[in-house]
Amino acid sequence: MSKKVVLAYSGGLDTSAIVPWLIENKGCEVHAFVADVGQGEDELAGVEAKAIASGAVSCKIADLTDEFVDDYVMPTIQTGAIYEGKYLLGTAMARPIIAKAQAEHALAIGADAVSHGCTGKGNDQVRFESAFAAIAPNLEVMAPWREWDLTSREALLAYLAERQIPCTASATKIYSRDRNIWHISHEGGAIEDPWNAAPEDAWQMTSSIENAPNAPEDVSITFEQGMPVALEGRAMSATEILEALNLVGGEHGVGRVDLVENRLVGMKSRGLYETPGGTILVAAYHSLEELVHDRMSLHYKEHVGLTFAELVYNGQWFTPLREALTAFASNMAQKVTGTVVVKLHKAHAIASQRQSPNSLYDEQFATFGKDEVYNQTDAAGFIKLWSLPQRISALHTMGAVTS
Repeated sequence: MSKKVVLAYSGGLDTSAIVPWLIENKGCEVHAFVADVGQGEDELAGVEAKAIASGAVSCKIADLTDEFVDDYVMPTIQTGAIYEGKYLLGTAMARPIIAKAQAEHALAIGADAVSHGCTGKGNDQVRFESAFAAIAPNLEVMAPWREWDLTSREALLAYLAERQIPCTASATKIYSRDRNIWHISHEGGAIEDPWNAAPEDAWQMTSSIENAPNAPEDVSITFEQGMPVALEGRAMSATEILEALNLVGGEHGVGRVDLVENRLVGMKSRGLYETPGGTILVAAYHSLEELVHDRMSLHYKEHVGLTFAELVYNGQWFTPLREALTAFASNMAQKVTGTVVVKLHKAHAIASQRQSPNSLYDEQFATFGKDEVYNQTDAAGFIKLWSLPQRISALHTMGAVTS
């Protein structure tokens, strides 16, 4: 009996080949699943017809963009999660929502299996399959890249050509890309050699520093309880704000990252990432947190951000720890209300103004001018007690204290 399988389908080279491969080699009835996470109309145009032409019985396109931004992007911002100091986790945090929706669709149509086009070298296979395990553990997982002998771009193109299956990919399109509303990533080709400067033709969302406007531009973002709610004073959804910031940030060259990262599977890889709107949102959010959180909370949150980034990167979204850390960040986010002005200039996004009704900053205490609320002589006693352990240690060393 043939198996009914739901394939995470993009219409790219790999998944275009996977459809006929599953039919021919596994005897499957293939149903394509396309997740719209804001990758743009260009990537989604004609994807359903392309899937059917490849041999799929059906093709479902699920609009997940708002859910992705509200329930995956924003919690990641709120925790302060950044992987290895640079990566804003654009691909990593999109995988759990895609895999969850794919598995749910598979269960809804009575499928026996799910499939993906991830290679055996990458992180995404772990992310997809960990999500499948959490959502639908009884479904079989088919990963053709770990089985077939189509090990090169040229082999995949030839495979499709033999079957007269249309594909927009070509041997000259050397970069492997992943795009959603949050970012776009680039790998492959000249990028693989870390001694090569990032090729200018790889970048798609952002201008180079040389081509960015010479004049800076300010953008004003308003947050309510940790969520962006207005841009330049105009009420908008978080998705709309991110889309607008992508455009203005991209124009100013904001959000380019060139990173040699440590993959979960053990090797290092080099990737180029563009996250213009996200970089602006992160800068704005963090600057508002500086106003509203006390020292202990803010410092502890740095540890949470590091752990959360590793959980997301390592495909552990559907875990109790991730849920607990999200709850922690959501609680802290209740105070993150206010407005931030971010200055964009030549690849920089710098928070220059911020205000909040929950601000803990008090100019009466912080001023270098004359004040009536802080007695500076009180500092002497505080310092004496604060440094008491060092004082006792030094006295012991000098022999001035005897037991």
